[in-house]
Amino acid sequence: MNRFMDTLIQVKLDGTYLKWIKSIATNKLLILDDFGLKPMDPDTRLTLLDLLEDRYAQSSVLITSQLPVESWYDYINEPTLADAIMDRMTASAHRLEIKR
Repeated sequence: MNRFMDTLIQVKLDGTYLKWIKSIATNKLLILDDFGLKPMDPDTRLTLLDLLEDRYAQSSVLITSQLPVESWYDYINEPTLADAIMDRMTASAHRLEIKR
C-alpha cells in the first residue's frame, strides 16, 4: 500500500494518472499489501474508491493488513468515503483472519 501511495503522488505530478489507473484495471488481481501502515491522504481515498468501483464484481482485490478490519473505517478517516470504500471492500469479501 505504501508503494501505491507513493506512485499515486508521482503519477499525479507527471500527468500519467489516467494511464496508470487504466493499467491497474487490466489486471485480474489487485493486491494491496500492508493496508493501514501509512496514513491515507484525500487523494489516496478517492483513488482507492475509484479502483474498487471499477473492479466491483469484475476483478479481484486482495488486501493484507496487520490492522484489524474493525479499525479500517477509522483508518480511512473520512466518514462518507469510508462508508463507500468499506461497502465495496466487504460486499462479496472472503475474509481470512490469521492469529498468532
